[in-house]
Amino acid sequence: MEFFRQTNFDFIGIRKYTYIFSAAVTLISLILILFVGFHYGIDFTGGTSLELKFANPIPIADIRSAVGNAGFSDTEIKQIGPKERNAYLIRVGMMQEGIPVADVIQSHFSQVFPNNPYEVLSVTQIGPKIGGELRRAGLMSILVALVGMLIYIGWRFDSKFAVGAVIATFHDVIFVMGLFILLGLEMTLTVLAAILTIVGYSINDTIVVYDRIRENLKIHRRDNLATIMNLSMNQTLSRTLLTGVSTLVVLIILFFMGGEVIHDFSLVLFMGTIVGTYSSIWVASALVLDWNNRVEAKKHKKPATRTA
Repeated sequence: MEFFRQTNFDFIGIRKYTYIFSAAVTLISLILILFVGFHYGIDFTGGTSLELKFANPIPIADIRSAVGNAGFSDTEIKQIGPKERNAYLIRVGMMQEGIPVADVIQSHFSQVFPNNPYEVLSVTQIGPKIGGELRRAGLMSILVALVGMLIYIGWRFDSKFAVGAVIATFHDVIFVMGLFILLGLEMTLTVLAAILTIVGYSINDTIVVYDRIRENLKIHRRDNLATIMNLSMNQTLSRTLLTGVSTLVVLIILFFMGGEVIHDFSLVLFMGTIVGTYSSIWVASALVLDWNNRVEAKKHKKPATRTA
């Protein structure tokens, strides 16, 4: 199945405009990351997480009101699973040491909801030190992934392709993080997992294009690199769109039917899939072309000769 047959789009020809767009978005995203920062969840800042299952249906607004009346303002409440399960995830930010958050909430719920008994499914407490370690580990995991890809693609292709792929993937991660901050979403371990998934998706898309470029370099030896890249991207366009669209359909279903717990996960993957598809075409390959053109220009540049 193919969306397009024998297309001849000039992807490389508009790379200057896509460079401007990518540079502007990356700069804005970096400003947001550095000066606004992430809204970290208790996974990274520390706090208490409770999973409760009520016997009867109860609105989230009532639970939020009860938690607030118990003296906790920095909270996050989400429904777990189908509505008929009546299960909820309650997260409370780090409080003063010695305050038994879980016990206080459970005691208050027993008073506020006497006709709606509940079952405690789990209680998790994360200290600020562990949260800081998770934050550093999350950043390190992204850096290790990028370095690993740099080594692998450099070995499989060459250094120009490796650097182009890593810059494109870094561009995707920064782009999505900027959108994430702009939307005011919370950074959790689930979101970090989505970002790492974006890294894998983006690099996979890029390698498919790179592989076709490498094949065409052997077949079309007389054509220049720009022509070969355009040919390769047109040949893989149908596959790229099929993969991207099918992934987006699944993510849309997850967003609307998967429950609140994975809303942010599916939203981040949705944004990353679009950005990753874009960068595989207009960032990764374009960088390789311009780097190659600069190297070739230096090779053919003759040294200046002095006349007596």
